[in-house]
Amino acid sequence: MPSRKLGFPVFDADNHFYEPKEALTKFLPAERKNTIQYVEVNGRTKIVVRNVISDYIPNPTFDVVARPGAQEEYYRHGSGGKSYREMMGEPMKAIPAFREPGPRLEVMDELGIDYALMFPTLASLVEERMKDDPELIHDVIHALNTWMYETWSFNYADRIFATPVITLPIVDRALEELEWCLERGARTVLVRPAPVPGYKGSRSFGLPEFDPFWQACIRADIPVSMHASDSGYAELLNIWEPGNEFLPFRPTAFRMAAMGKRPIEDAMLALVCHGALSRNPELRVLSIENGADWVPHVFHALTNVYKKMPESFLEDPVEAFKRCVYISPFWEENFAKLAKLVGTDRVVFGSDWPHPEGLKDPITFVDDLAGLDQSDIEKIMGGNMMKLLKVTKTVPA
Repeated sequence: MPSRKLGFPVFDADNHFYEPKEALTKFLPAERKNTIQYVEVNGRTKIVVRNVISDYIPNPTFDVVARPGAQEEYYRHGSGGKSYREMMGEPMKAIPAFREPGPRLEVMDELGIDYALMFPTLASLVEERMKDDPELIHDVIHALNTWMYETWSFNYADRIFATPVITLPIVDRALEELEWCLERGARTVLVRPAPVPGYKGSRSFGLPEFDPFWQACIRADIPVSMHASDSGYAELLNIWEPGNEFLPFRPTAFRMAAMGKRPIEDAMLALVCHGALSRNPELRVLSIENGADWVPHVFHALTNVYKKMPESFLEDPVEAFKRCVYISPFWEENFAKLAKLVGTDRVVFGSDWPHPEGLKDPITFVDDLAGLDQSDIEKIMGGNMMKLLKVTKTVPA
């Protein structure tokens, strides 16, 4: 049970489900069936992407998982010398609420959560491992979205809003996928905060080439969600500390310190500096599970370059950011500082439940908002997301 019931609507902008094996394979076209496979290695199931075993997610079946909030103490106070395994504690068998919307709704009621954005977990490995084949990425992403809609829908009981993925390499296909998702009730779509793959190399999604997609989102009156993912930065760090792929659950100290929030920083700088937010001023972007400590650095960088090169911008770049971007900070960060920077209208609550690095009891997030006005607390805990996603139905107390 939650630590308490809050007397106002609570909208958790960062929830996850755990996918079964079939999520990426069930709806793949016949000619793509061997793209994703599962194999047994020393008694453990591993995912194989294009004939290469990936350790990006060490337990891709999610039959046994870490308990929700298992790493909360680590993120609050550090490891205290404990090993990674000790910090994670005893694992648990996946429960139906991790897999299905009906049981999940029951758990949300127990946790005091009225509404939630529901993100996939395994999907974050797809694009980076197929970036040399844009057509393949589009096919796999559509297969995932089809499974997601069949299992979760994109709007379950006006309370759980699953986030279909849009990949951008081929803009016409991205527009087709967006329309497919909108026809099925999507309230937001998930775009990876990373350079867009292409046959001739990657490029920024802030370029005019992608304006038709951003404009389509504006016409549909939906925000675009950018959740932390594998954004391809491992290859940059490999020149300092040789390694293979990005391993988010087994990071080294160097990679944690060097990567920081670079993917989301660069993604936001690209949207601003390449003009997407100014050419498309009504676009709304949600930054989810990327934290917020990077925001002051981005504002400083934008202010500095705007002073030196004002002719490169259509408007004040910081104001463009503040108009268009909503941020879900990590629960251990300084909310008062962030609210002062971007305004409480642009801050949203996310718990990352049921992931181990999230909160065991999401409602406790409100404790970190102490010192803010009650009206601002209510906006951050739910009101901003309800307004952004046009949610008006009230959940009975």
